[in-house]
Amino acid sequence: MAYEYAIALTGGIATGKSTVASLLALNGMRVIDADTISHEILDASYAWVEDEFGLEYVVNKKVHRAKLGLLVFSDVDAKKKLEEFLHPKIRDEILKRSEKQDTFKFPYLIDIPLFFENNSYDIEDCVVVYTPKEIQLERFMKRNGYSQEESLGRIATQMPIDEKRSKATWVIDNSQNLKHLQQEVEDFVEIIKKKYK
Repeated sequence: MAYEYAIALTGGIATGKSTVASLLALNGMRVIDADTISHEILDASYAWVEDEFGLEYVVNKKVHRAKLGLLVFSDVDAKKKLEEFLHPKIRDEILKRSEKQDTFKFPYLIDIPLFFENNSYDIEDCVVVYTPKEIQLERFMKRNGYSQEESLGRIATQMPIDEKRSKATWVIDNSQNLKHLQQEVEDFVEIIKKKYK
């Protein structure tokens, strides 16, 4: 049975989910990354992207993700088309990897950015990487070089981070520095180890 030992790892844009996933892996936790799977599938589907969106979105048989991202975030129909193509394939691959992880009979994490938004995974427990809205905005602008308006637009495509926090089984707080975050991750790993002894 898939997802028996799965814990969903989620958060919002620029809340530090990828950093947390790396720290969890360093602390011995196994992580299935939906973003990585999505990139693999997208790159393997470059011919489909060319056909559907145009030649300018593919460079050397690789999808130009930044360019495609600009398109799908500004065009609802393009976003819907891409998601309808990608999401079933991503779900199938996650399901396959989850079934393999469940054979170890110990918790593992599935990093799913839109866990609450899409509601596509039958996973009971979830940990949310939390950053207050103003820090999230600041980090996103700094990381991506977008204007405040563009950044707020991107962030608004997801469920508000405070709402995600209220739905979480556990919360990893990323409102301070890296040392604080490392401690938060270590504390979370200890909770999981105790719970599933």
